[in-house]
Amino acid sequence: MKIACLGGGPSGLYFAISMKLRDPDCEVVVIERNKPDDTFGWGVVLSDETLTNLAANDAPSAAAIRSHFAYWDDIAVHFKGTKTVSTGHGFCGIGRKKLLLLLQQRARELGVELRFQTNIEQIAPFLDEYDLVVAADGLNSRARTEFSAQFEPDIDVRTCKFVWLGTHQKFDDAFTFIFEETEHGWVWAHAYQFDNDTATFIVECSTPSWEKFGFGDMSQQESIEVCQRIFAKYLDGHELMTNANHIRGSAWLNFPRVLCKRWSYKNMALLGDAAATAHFSIGSGTKLALESAIALAELVHTEKTLEQAFARYEDERRTEVLRLQSAARNSLEWFEDVERYFDLDPVQFNYSLLTRSQRISHENLRLRDKAWLESAEAWFQERAGAPEGTQRAPMFAPFRLREMELKNRVVVSPMAQYKAVDGTPTDWHLVHYCERAKGGAGLLYIEMTCVSPEGRITPGCPGFYAPEHEVAWKRIVDFVHNETQAKICAQIGHSGRKGSTRVGWEGTDKPLPAGNWPVLSVSEIPWSSENQTPKAMTRADMDMVRDQFVASAEMADRCGFDMLEIHAAHGYLLSSFITPVTNNRTDDYGGSLENRMRYPLEIYHAVREVWPRHKPISVRISANDWVGADGVTPQEAVEIARMLQEAGVDICDVSAGQTTELAKPVYGRMFQTPFSDRIRNETGMATIAVGNIYEPDHVNSILLAGRADLVCLARPHLTDPYWTLRAAAALGDTVEKWPDPYLPGRDQLRRLAERAAEMAAQDRVV
Repeated sequence: MKIACLGGGPSGLYFAISMKLRDPDCEVVVIERNKPDDTFGWGVVLSDETLTNLAANDAPSAAAIRSHFAYWDDIAVHFKGTKTVSTGHGFCGIGRKKLLLLLQQRARELGVELRFQTNIEQIAPFLDEYDLVVAADGLNSRARTEFSAQFEPDIDVRTCKFVWLGTHQKFDDAFTFIFEETEHGWVWAHAYQFDNDTATFIVECSTPSWEKFGFGDMSQQESIEVCQRIFAKYLDGHELMTNANHIRGSAWLNFPRVLCKRWSYKNMALLGDAAATAHFSIGSGTKLALESAIALAELVHTEKTLEQAFARYEDERRTEVLRLQSAARNSLEWFEDVERYFDLDPVQFNYSLLTRSQRISHENLRLRDKAWLESAEAWFQERAGAPEGTQRAPMFAPFRLREMELKNRVVVSPMAQYKAVDGTPTDWHLVHYCERAKGGAGLLYIEMTCVSPEGRITPGCPGFYAPEHEVAWKRIVDFVHNETQAKICAQIGHSGRKGSTRVGWEGTDKPLPAGNWPVLSVSEIPWSSENQTPKAMTRADMDMVRDQFVASAEMADRCGFDMLEIHAAHGYLLSSFITPVTNNRTDDYGGSLENRMRYPLEIYHAVREVWPRHKPISVRISANDWVGADGVTPQEAVEIARMLQEAGVDICDVSAGQTTELAKPVYGRMFQTPFSDRIRNETGMATIAVGNIYEPDHVNSILLAGRADLVCLARPHLTDPYWTLRAAAALGDTVEKWPDPYLPGRDQLRRLAERAAEMAAQDRVV
């Protein structure tokens, strides 16, 4: 087989090596436009896992690479005059030039032909000349460009500006992040050693700061001099250096996130940065390239045809690439938005940075550096008002809203039960809510409870509009207060155009087979072609519904609820006023965001007038309609929250979506938490995070990183009413209060948890 590797970077060289190891008789040529010792980067970072994979593939080159590694275990963060160091991270770095020279040497030993200083004008002729063409020609791949119609690349150019530099200030004690506030905004650096006397020093900043400095009009040397001034106290007299003299101008870049729909065409496959990129802040670009090279070589060698090899290559590697790209996206977005975190305490800022990609979880950080994490947990408890010396996980920190004090930060999310009869809660609700109140959560929500019969979503939805409703709800609230330490929140709302539909298990948002009641909404736009067209509300309708909200709030107070939430999310009535997807009014209630918020704020102010001053009110919003600029965007959600905050709302319950059938949500772990994060850290308003949160690790990381103040869990509480108590036992927390009749069960659960922890520790030692 004749093989051409287009590009002599790590991916092209390592594929050539891997292929010759599997088929010594194949002819492999690597074609590179630069000189053998040219390199325009500084150091690269690899993990112990990647080194193990390299050693299994080719022990000699792995040993050579390992012998030139610089190792470090710590991460140091300089922020607001504070240096924070955490350990246990296990990185290793090597100079890019040294890595290339070692791979070139190994390739020659195996009989690979290396052609340097060879420009390739067209890729197509190679497909005829060679049996296999591997396009490893980097970020600006000519192959990907020439055959863009076949590969369909998606290139997302990100917003931050950065420049790769080096220095003889080695930073040999830790992977170092430095954040400096300047006259033109914040500038930060990523620095790490890669050989005995040199470190990579990447300088990064926002585009507005870059423009204010005028970096785009500077020469490289002028740009370097400014960076040296910014970071002078960390460089200790050492200069910053560039090896990008071939680039005209200041050499600052924007990172392009590359992902191709297809990685192969005919007898050509993309490899490395040509196929997909991962942001430098997680140090996985070279890892992806080397491991993909191994996979491609193995499949070309073992599969019967190239077509089969390419199919498996894309199928098997794409998942890993997407996983790392997801982590890289989380990381790069953290740096893009880092300015929103500059009001955080250095402890919280450091935790936020360490967990930014979601690859390091709360308990994983405990394994890496138990002492530092415990100090951060103690800091969080102290800030929360816990007794001095409290050492508990963040989820067990107290929280106060007005005069309501919660024992912990875990919230049972509002979840529709569809078991009410004519709006009256039944024994189902009594058992359901009281059981979860016994389960240890600090705050318990009831499902959206409707302000009128016509405001119900389904015939099975409960209400706050009849005397029998008050009796039933008070029975539940009294049990919660008398038998548990939980607080309980009433969520009130009106279904709007999504009303008069079937209960959830009979078809979500489907109209009733019979007995439908008329529905109201902001505009005459039905939820779907199946649903009835709502009546656009008149001022008289608005007055009527406003008064219904007020009456419901008064009933909730008489029942003894500790907190009230107004439901203005998920496409129900108040949500339909807020989102332009459904609001097409031309009066004072349509058009601008100020107009669209007018009626929801009117409802809030009317309710606040009758709700006791010592009790808090929350508003739930949909922070993303998932339809782009046609609906509410995360950016607009910040302004919505700001309006609520200025009106006096105590906390924003940040959900998303369910406002239109056209939505295209992006799901994943904690997928709605970024909306809460943004609102909290751009407005200073307290928030509640929701959405696919199901592990104690999720809760603790959200809280300690400052992404929310409370955390809602829905489905986990459906399957386990005692989720919080089980989490406490698993984490070794002995403070969380159990119901007295259940103490024997608590003791057994603790013993089992201790035994599991001991066995896990033994496994780690082995």
